Amino acid sequence: MQNLTRKAIASAVALVISAGTLPVFAAEPVVQGPESVQDWYKQGHHFIRHSERIVDNHRHAKNVILFVGDGMGISTVTAARILEGQLNGKPGEENRLSFENFPNLALSKTYSWDQQTSDSAPTMTAMVTGYKAREGMLSVNHLTARGECDAAKIAANSLPTILEQAAAAGKATGVVSTARITHATPAATYAHTAVRDWEHNGQVTAACAGVANPVKDIARQLIEVSPTVAKSLKVALGGGREYFRHNTQFDPEDTTKKGLRTDGRDLTAEWVGTRGANAKFVFDQAGFDAATPTNTSHLLGLFERSHMEYEADRTNDTAKEPSLTEMTAKAIDMLDNNKRGFFLHVEAGRIDHAHHAGNAKRALLDTVEFAKAIKKAYEMTDPRDTLIIVTADHSHVFTIAGYPHRGNDILGMSKEVPAVDGSPTAPTKAGDGMPYTTLGYQNGPGAASNPRSNDLSSIDTTALNYLQQAVVPMGSETHAGEDVAIYATGPKSYLVRGSMEQNWIYHVMKEAFGF
Repeated sequence: MQNLTRKAIASAVALVISAGTLPVFAAEPVVQGPESVQDWYKQGHHFIRHSERIVDNHRHAKNVILFVGDGMGISTVTAARILEGQLNGKPGEENRLSFENFPNLALSKTYSWDQQTSDSAPTMTAMVTGYKAREGMLSVNHLTARGECDAAKIAANSLPTILEQAAAAGKATGVVSTARITHATPAATYAHTAVRDWEHNGQVTAACAGVANPVKDIARQLIEVSPTVAKSLKVALGGGREYFRHNTQFDPEDTTKKGLRTDGRDLTAEWVGTRGANAKFVFDQAGFDAATPTNTSHLLGLFERSHMEYEADRTNDTAKEPSLTEMTAKAIDMLDNNKRGFFLHVEAGRIDHAHHAGNAKRALLDTVEFAKAIKKAYEMTDPRDTLIIVTADHSHVFTIAGYPHRGNDILGMSKEVPAVDGSPTAPTKAGDGMPYTTLGYQNGPGAASNPRSNDLSSIDTTALNYLQQAVVPMGSETHAGEDVAIYATGPKSYLVRGSMEQNWIYHVMKEAFGF
């Protein structure tokens, strides 16, 4: 009986196969992850065991490093994580940027005193002073009038920054940025002004005509900081050379162009003249490489007339310029011989600029470089005595959309998992019958330069200069108002948790230092 049943089943299967309704072998999925079934469980188990071994560090910090990815919202972190993984030959989604391994994580609420979606000035002011401030203002309280020119009123409303307090405690300090060193985020650590755009004296003169004692421009404030900060500020690296040099002075790299200052002052020379015999000003890779802690007491490096190059374009620079990782390493070398420790701020400023341009690839490559700089800083310092905080000042209207399959080129067109195993992937079509990219913007220049009528099948969306499509046409893409992440490791990093007001970041650093 059993034998007859087996024969009947075999005959039935043979008939089905011959009819073409059942393949002999199941097709392999075209889209596959590299993990085995057991890997998922093992990874989760490892995470729990590792987490159980983490012990909160209640010691005070000797050093604090504040890393700010300007405009590095959570979608930017996700996309950069995937891109870095794909650049290393992996699907990408399982990758982690260096700082994503930090044990403590929180969300930062980025609104300012008067903005629902903020700009970089009040957001960085919140992080380095502990107070939420007004739009466009640097390290002054919200009682400051818009466009306030009077230096005495600015002084009365100035807020002490964590850099200034570190200097008062005898610590060494430093500021590093890929943007102009006078730009809002780095400037908030040392400057106090009602208008973030007053970066050179001509801008103040135009706005404050007739004011007897106008506030100093931001470049001048860097040179004319208090004697305590001047002694402490061992390193300032970034762009913005034309804001420090006068308008009859030819640039050392772009030799046909001149500075912007109208007061006849060369502030780069004044840095050297006021910081002692071993102070140096450098503008290129060679000068940067030659400056060491043994031959340089105070280093000012301004590597571009305006912002530094994007990481993707850096090697094409005329005089060459250091990467963010190299500048971070140099800054730590310059600062860590102080027995009382140091405070260092490092900004990846051009993430923000690429997003404003609607250019996701440059934004993500700068984010990947930012993660490398953080990894270098972690390796160069002792996690037992160095608090490292990584965060963003605000987000951008940058999206990861559709239902792309795992490993889909993060810069490419969205392609879904095929409905039938063995079938090839193909670009997903939108309601208008056109394909679309995984990455896009809610607003920005891509709405006009790359409209939906463009057939992306004939366009290389992974090209460096490609601008992602946007919905609302604008000359410059805007910031976004959602929370950003805070990652932390080291002494007192356990205080970074839950949903935090952005200004609480200052209080974590202050508590870590024991001020």
